[in-house]
Amino acid sequence: MKSEFTERAHRLPAHGLGLSVDVYSPDLLELVRALRDAALEPDYLEIFKATTSAQQWMRQQLPDLKLTYHGEGLWSTQPEFCRSGSGRQGVAEACAQLAALRSAWLNHECATKQMAGYAFGTYLPPLYTELSARMTAENVAYLQSQVDQDAHRREIDPALVLLEMPPLTYFGCGALPIPDFFRAVTDQASCGLVLDIGHLWTVYRYTGSWQRQRLEEFAAQFLDAFPMERVIEIHVAGLAELTIPHASGIDASGNALPYWIDAHGAPIPGVLFDLLAQVLSHPGLTSLKGVALEVDTKPIAMIVEEFKQFRERFGTTVQAMLHRDSPAPVQPQRSPNARSAERRQLTSEEEATLQQQYRHYVQLVTTQDDLSSIRNLSLLGGSLDDLNRYRETYLPHELLHWGGELQDMFPDTCRALTESDVPLDRFVAVWFSKPRPEQDDYDFFLLKIDRFVEFATHACPTAAMIVMREAEELRAAYRQANEPIGSSRVRA
Repeated sequence: MKSEFTERAHRLPAHGLGLSVDVYSPDLLELVRALRDAALEPDYLEIFKATTSAQQWMRQQLPDLKLTYHGEGLWSTQPEFCRSGSGRQGVAEACAQLAALRSAWLNHECATKQMAGYAFGTYLPPLYTELSARMTAENVAYLQSQVDQDAHRREIDPALVLLEMPPLTYFGCGALPIPDFFRAVTDQASCGLVLDIGHLWTVYRYTGSWQRQRLEEFAAQFLDAFPMERVIEIHVAGLAELTIPHASGIDASGNALPYWIDAHGAPIPGVLFDLLAQVLSHPGLTSLKGVALEVDTKPIAMIVEEFKQFRERFGTTVQAMLHRDSPAPVQPQRSPNARSAERRQLTSEEEATLQQQYRHYVQLVTTQDDLSSIRNLSLLGGSLDDLNRYRETYLPHELLHWGGELQDMFPDTCRALTESDVPLDRFVAVWFSKPRPEQDDYDFFLLKIDRFVEFATHACPTAAMIVMREAEELRAAYRQANEPIGSSRVRA
């Protein structure tokens, strides 16, 4: 795996300092114009999944700029990924968008929004276990093979699959340290990695490390154990507290430490730029090709100012790292049985065990059950209070407010529910009341519409016609918004 990765990484061009962006929020072309007006044009843009036609259009508008691809909906941590209809559909769409952008890599969070038949609005990290790492490696190898085959058919250079270390939103689950998890994955798959600086901070915060050591000490130990030689890209994004206030903890230095979580629309705190400087100085960082600020949903003026600070502080350092001499890759020398040893597939019994563990994982994060009742699962450090913070505040917030305020989406229905004394928070329990087969490509907005129609129809039959009318209006507007007409573009 190491030699195969080295060969692929050696062929990737240096990308430099860039931005990880959404096509629509803020408007990408308006952002590029603002950066050019400030003499701050980025070296590359990493574009989040949209429609393929929107990606083709964007490639036409920015013909001379390096564009890379941030995928979505490729749940490579999950046992059913290779077999699921949504997985096959997602891979095909990802390949089409890679080709549209002429992207050198496919970046995707090593996380999921769907597991064991249950859907979430934002990412949940994988189970940090040996079995989960092996499953992830197996799925990533499959994903890379599909990307390679599609590129061969199109007669283009294949993109390299990158896994991004995900954030912890108040908790992690498993017994395997996160650096060891990614070492286990890269021992069995030739993928690259993306190291997100804000995500690293959340690991410090929600594994309990903040109570035992300073951030610099934690980061030094973490980076020494992490497969830094596989890091192709580094991300930096904002951190912010949820709108629901919490008391802060006290770190090992005696300072108040907030309950920050990953938030791309929020300002980047200075502690993350200091942490980035520490990461860039690590001797194991030998395959780096790009460093990007993640800025989707952020005001353009803030993006321009942060990118200016970013380039002033790190531009010279990063460019020197990217253009230093590197040895030519060594051709792999494999024994006849080497591949089977490195990519040993899970047995049917092991896969069934992992599927059951993910069912327990869903139970753990959506109910108030005591940890002792969930077999073979444990918190990855941290505390039960932090897990309860996710259960009691974050999870209801994402279903009721994230991806569209229910009261804004369904004003007449919500009024009818209120008149019938049906509280909206009952929607959360109904959402997780039963597993549902995963059939279509993941789209949280459309999923939220469908689930709310079911909820309102059963909870308040007199509102059935109202909710169905409002749902169809939302779907029609969504379809129209996703038809690229001229320069009018809306998120897919």
